[in-house]
Amino acid sequence: MATLDRPRLTDTLDFGEATVPALLRHTWIQTQRLLLRWVRDPITLLETLIVPCLLLLMLDIVVGSQIQKFSGHSALYGSTPMVTLVGALSGTVASGVMLGREREAGILSRFWVLPVHRASGLAARILAEGCRIFAGTVVIILFGMALGFRFRQGPLQAFAFLWLPVLFGLAFATMVTAIAVFTAKSTLVEAIALLSSLLMFFSSGFVPLGAYPKWIQPVVSHQPMSVAVDTMRALAEGGPIASPLTQTLAWSFGLIVVFAVPAAYGYRRASRR
Repeated sequence: MATLDRPRLTDTLDFGEATVPALLRHTWIQTQRLLLRWVRDPITLLETLIVPCLLLLMLDIVVGSQIQKFSGHSALYGSTPMVTLVGALSGTVASGVMLGREREAGILSRFWVLPVHRASGLAARILAEGCRIFAGTVVIILFGMALGFRFRQGPLQAFAFLWLPVLFGLAFATMVTAIAVFTAKSTLVEAIALLSSLLMFFSSGFVPLGAYPKWIQPVVSHQPMSVAVDTMRALAEGGPIASPLTQTLAWSFGLIVVFAVPAAYGYRRASRR
């Protein structure tokens, strides 16, 4: 914390606590605080970087050749997008647990009584989550490229590929934040990890859609992780993109619309305790 400048009283006197300059400065300071804390937290690093890379390596070794024989395509074009999404979701769950702990420790309420812009805390968490997810995505993709993954559709598609996990992860983070600020039980937030595991095992990135029983294929093909994986596969390798992209945007913005207001209200309520 010594490396960060705390919001100074002169900022409030010069700009006002509720002004846009104060919001920008206070959001940046709190974003730095969160990123530094996550970098120093082994659980967050484990969930965001190490476990996803090991998972990608395991999938490539254990089932990669079988999937390539079954589908005729490299399994990395499904497993690499899937693992980037898993890394985004896993890190979000770890961040949600940490948020619940800060809530119970009274850190949020301490910020509330300081001359800090009221919206900066939640805005900083959104910005920090985006930075964390983007950095994790880059690391996982570089690891996937070492295994043989390549972008075959050009730089614009590769750029869109990098940002899709950020959108997907922020939508999921909105839901996790809404839960974390309303309950003191970290087990409820951690239970979402089970949901992300189910999304992974029943997605088109884990094995091709045709490998699942016919009765569950409609569920697998339209669940949020599958449509995101299919979009990212099309951006990297080629293929139909309009339908999976539309469904990915619908799932992502749908989660944001449903949980944004509860997350903002819950954060404000938790901060005033």
